[in-house]
Amino acid sequence: MSEQLVLDMKKTALVLIDLQGGIVGRDVKPYPAMEIVARCREMADAFRAKGAPVVYVRVLMTDFLKLATDEVMQLPPEIPAAASEIVEAAGKQEGDLLITKRHWGAFAGTELEQELRGRGVEKIVIAGIATNLGVESAVRQGTGLGFNFVTVSDACSTFSAEMQEFALKYIFPRLSRVRTTSQVLEAIGN
Repeated sequence: MSEQLVLDMKKTALVLIDLQGGIVGRDVKPYPAMEIVARCREMADAFRAKGAPVVYVRVLMTDFLKLATDEVMQLPPEIPAAASEIVEAAGKQEGDLLITKRHWGAFAGTELEQELRGRGVEKIVIAGIATNLGVESAVRQGTGLGFNFVTVSDACSTFSAEMQEFALKYIFPRLSRVRTTSQVLEAIGN
């Protein structure tokens, strides 16, 4: 059994990955995208109520960094601006941070590290879509920078059950604490 989660809300931030039009419209598993959005919004409301930072990270779909890879990401020739915007249902509020990335990871080439350090953040609660892409990339980069993470298992989803299972069984337990939305809310005191 995992130990009880303790969060110092003066040193903890919530980082939500890619809750944007071009991502939440995709078929993800094991949880539908709008279920992920709802859980993330619930946590964001709880973090705000405690005065803790809430960060929404989006990828700029029209400027996605093109790298030489064996599997090229297929993007449509015309990408509407809404594809890169945080969906209204995610509940982004004035005062929340918005970080724009150009590739999978939220820290590389962005101001995320500086924004978090400037607020005294040491621990990051992270959730979003896709578990093994944007979320995992952020956790890998952030642990390399010395941040501690809590990955919210039922507030992440990806493109197959196998991808989700592998990430939550073999990757995240080695890089973070893995807890559910209810465990995070309990630790916040909601």
